[in-house]
Amino acid sequence: MMNIKISNGRIIDPATGLDQVTDLYVRAGEIYAIGDLADDFHYDEVIDATGLIVCPGLIDLCAHLREPGETHKGSIASETAAAAAGGITSLITPPTTRPIVDTPAVAELIQDRAADAGFARVMPMCALTQGLQGEQLAPLHALAGSGCIAFTNARLPIKSTLNLLRCLEYAATFDLLVVFQAQDHSLSSNGCMHEGANSTRMGLSGIPEAAETIEVSRCLLLVEQTGVRAHFGQLSCERSVQLITAAQQRGLKVTADVAAHHLILSDEQVNEFDSSLHLQPPLRSALDRAGLIQGLLSGSVTAICSDHQPQDLISKQAPFAETAAGLSGLETLLPLSLSLVERKLIELPQVIEKLTLGPAKILGLDSGSLQIGKPADICIFDPNEQWTVNKNSLRSAGKNTPFNGKTLKGRVFTTLLGGRVVFRRG
Repeated sequence: MMNIKISNGRIIDPATGLDQVTDLYVRAGEIYAIGDLADDFHYDEVIDATGLIVCPGLIDLCAHLREPGETHKGSIASETAAAAAGGITSLITPPTTRPIVDTPAVAELIQDRAADAGFARVMPMCALTQGLQGEQLAPLHALAGSGCIAFTNARLPIKSTLNLLRCLEYAATFDLLVVFQAQDHSLSSNGCMHEGANSTRMGLSGIPEAAETIEVSRCLLLVEQTGVRAHFGQLSCERSVQLITAAQQRGLKVTADVAAHHLILSDEQVNEFDSSLHLQPPLRSALDRAGLIQGLLSGSVTAICSDHQPQDLISKQAPFAETAAGLSGLETLLPLSLSLVERKLIELPQVIEKLTLGPAKILGLDSGSLQIGKPADICIFDPNEQWTVNKNSLRSAGKNTPFNGKTLKGRVFTTLLGGRVVFRRG
């Protein structure tokens, strides 16, 4: 394991409040020291971070890797390589693979292949119910023992409220984290974009806000009854944020995140039937977007994720409503988040916290910081470098991005995972 000196970077560590230009030292895969150091430290490499930001590696709360089962859309190797290029050192992957992650064998397979690829730490979310069918409880305790970080039924329905209640009671018994991607299936199943004036103009079936807010309300009531640790992923509506805020004020153990693209885009951009903007959850109104940003600023929304959903070319080549939903977001997570700083909506250390320490706290991980002795998961980026997104040069196998040809600001320079350089630009 190499000893590395990262020199003259602006080190931002939300966990300690550190924000200063100084040196950082890595030894044996861990943070060894920050600041002045005696001359007896012998390093194998110096990374010049002059003019760059040095922060903890990003932690992405939702990224579909498509393996096993859909390797024509992406693989663990390709998508974790894309994560490293985006400064992401840890990511959580949903259980919607083929086979579904509802047995220890599938959970261990994903982690083993991620370890073999070596680009990022991958922690699987596992199915809350067997086969994500919403009926029989999955073997949660055994799955937790095999490395599952949280449990979810993704966007698939648990129609029986009694079944959901029993799932949450069991999870609460073992203090397991349950993740809701709230959506009422009966209200959303036929829709492909936000229900509003734009969907009417385009003649497309809409997904009303109520599809999210009704399910958020139902889940919150059950969370309150069971006391389970709960997280609401990829909120898209202002009203959802208000419901989460009220629940937190009542003392419920609930957290929430939002996808970076929902902070930048709205349904007003969905025009010309561009399938790269067919997303799930859909882009909402400009007022909803403002409400999500306000949730970030107030602290009720504690993390920003990529909600990375890579698709192959054929999946996006059909009439808008018939295309597969989702965008490739790993490599644009950081610059999209930084655009909030550029617009003076939030300070840089706050954004970094939403990408590092915030997700770590949600998951109960002792990471997301640059404290001495912690694993050296580090992202070094230039906040001022402008670059043009070119889908053909994305490392992800999924080229489905609405930001193709757009100029973004903020680019990763180097990523370290456990003290090992896993990405270096150029």
